[in-house]
Amino acid sequence: MQVSSLNEVKIYSLSCGKSLPEWLSDRKKRALQKKDVDVRRRIELIQDFEMPTVCTTIKVSKDGQYILATGTYKPRVRCYDTYQLSLKFERCLDSEVVTFETLSDDYSKIVFLHNDRYVEFHSQSGFYYKTRIPKFGRDFSYHYPSCDLYFVGASSEVYRLNLEQGRFLSPLQTDAAENNVCDVNSVHGLFAAGTIEGRVECWDPRTRGRVGLLDCALSSVTADSEINSLPTISALKFNGALTMAVGTSTGQGRIFTSLEPEHDINDVCLYPNSGMLLTANETPKMGIYYIPVLGPAPRWCSFLDNLTEELEENPESTVYDDYKFVTKKDLENLGLTHLIGSPFLRAYMHGFFMDIRLYHKVKLMVNPFAFEEYRKDKIRQKIEETRAQRVQLKKLPKVNKELALKLIEEEEEKQKSTWKKKVKSLPNILTDDRFKVMFENPDFQVDEESEEFRLLNPLVSKISEKRKKKLRLLEQQELHEEEEEEEPEGKPSDAESSESSDDEKDWVAEVRKQRRLLQQEEKVKRQERLREDRQTVLKPQFYEIKAGEEFRSFRDSATKQKLMNKTLEDRLKLEAKSGTLSVSDTTVGSKQLTFTLKKSEQQKQQQEAAKLHRQERKTLRRSAGHLKSRPRRGRLFH
Repeated sequence: MQVSSLNEVKIYSLSCGKSLPEWLSDRKKRALQKKDVDVRRRIELIQDFEMPTVCTTIKVSKDGQYILATGTYKPRVRCYDTYQLSLKFERCLDSEVVTFETLSDDYSKIVFLHNDRYVEFHSQSGFYYKTRIPKFGRDFSYHYPSCDLYFVGASSEVYRLNLEQGRFLSPLQTDAAENNVCDVNSVHGLFAAGTIEGRVECWDPRTRGRVGLLDCALSSVTADSEINSLPTISALKFNGALTMAVGTSTGQGRIFTSLEPEHDINDVCLYPNSGMLLTANETPKMGIYYIPVLGPAPRWCSFLDNLTEELEENPESTVYDDYKFVTKKDLENLGLTHLIGSPFLRAYMHGFFMDIRLYHKVKLMVNPFAFEEYRKDKIRQKIEETRAQRVQLKKLPKVNKELALKLIEEEEEKQKSTWKKKVKSLPNILTDDRFKVMFENPDFQVDEESEEFRLLNPLVSKISEKRKKKLRLLEQQELHEEEEEEEPEGKPSDAESSESSDDEKDWVAEVRKQRRLLQQEEKVKRQERLREDRQTVLKPQFYEIKAGEEFRSFRDSATKQKLMNKTLEDRLKLEAKSGTLSVSDTTVGSKQLTFTLKKSEQQKQQQEAAKLHRQERKTLRRSAGHLKSRPRRGRLFH
């Protein structure tokens, strides 16, 4: 994708690059894309967006879905679908097309004006009807309220063809010898025609009379302008109800930006409500340009906005590998301003392209010590790279200073090992944002007097003394703003290395010593608790009995209080011993607890009364059964 700029307006050419011939097979095309870098990097928005030889006109349908273009040879029209990004259909024609217009929102109704005075109508299925106008036509417009086609050309008359009645109407007689272009305002229906004399005549289709005349040639020519001939009207377009744009053959007017393609331009079409510009050129390939200042990219290629933003973020000063881009100021510094206009410099944008070999030769002659400066820069870069690999801490953190110093020492040892062996470096805690709070919040301060810390770090006392000395030195260096590191006075480095070897031998003795100290501290704390218990005076305590409860003894309340103070584990053990709780393992591997609820005194009395009642009923049943089993005494009757 080529980028050009004029008046600070960037234009992105999306059609530049190599094009592949149609007769190549898909397999060969894929092979070329793999081999050729230019073919692989090209941007192909629409597949086969080209003509066999030349493209003459190009337009976009009113709904924005279809792009229609005409060209040669043979004369034909091609319709491209932007939703599918490919060719929809192609139709061959009898003669070349001067211009065409879509009467419907899509491609279903098209009118073609040919260079042999024929007007051809096409429907969705293809060719529909053909008729002929008296003179050679150059442009035409369609008036929707009256269904009239207005044709202008090599005549002073404007021909009218009514599509509802299917016949020609009386023409409009203008004051010009010939008319070049015309347009109809879509708001109020005013018809305007541009003449070769540089005038614009406006007509009202309702009254078929001229309502205005605008002499653009006379107003565009000033004392400063240089022209060789009389300006003629070459372009005409309405924008809204009150605005109209007029283009002249001599290029009069203020320039916004310009395009300079390699081949001549036959027609230009702006995609509606966007910054995309389509051109029909004297070459098979049709041009596609994107100008972000005019508007956003169309919806079917919205990725162009992101692509252009990335290109703007990463601008490139050089475009070609064998050439160097230089500005006019660079040429003045090199003393090559006399080469401007010669074949050695090619003008491009706001500077020039020159051969890279010539650039290096001239630069070496102007500055013979350039290689020494380059060598010094490279050495400086290497030194900065090695410095960046070190752990750079200007100030130690306020919290956990000894821990930070320990981490710095470990990082230095790792760096030494990585220089000797290729070891994968791990991230440092000091530079990691996840552990940032540990060196800022005082709640994370390491308590070195705690029992856990002293048992887990038996040698911390000796190591901490060394670090404390180092901390004092660092604080002094920060106060005096000195960058050089000094060795702490008192002990040489050899003594420190000998002590580090003895640390491993004293490890067991240090652990035992720490344990003895902890036991002594615990004994002293226990004695202080006993002394405090003896000094306390016991006072009588009064208890309040709740309503509905009976007072039995202080032992029950004491046992309840003891149970409440005990942990859940101890209470469960007591319940298991008393038989009110049973713990068993299930087949799945979990635990199963079975509780037996305690009964109150009232429930116990009720159960005892029910038990006595059942026993009395049993004795009564037994006595009744005993009486039934006795033999009855009877009398014998004779």
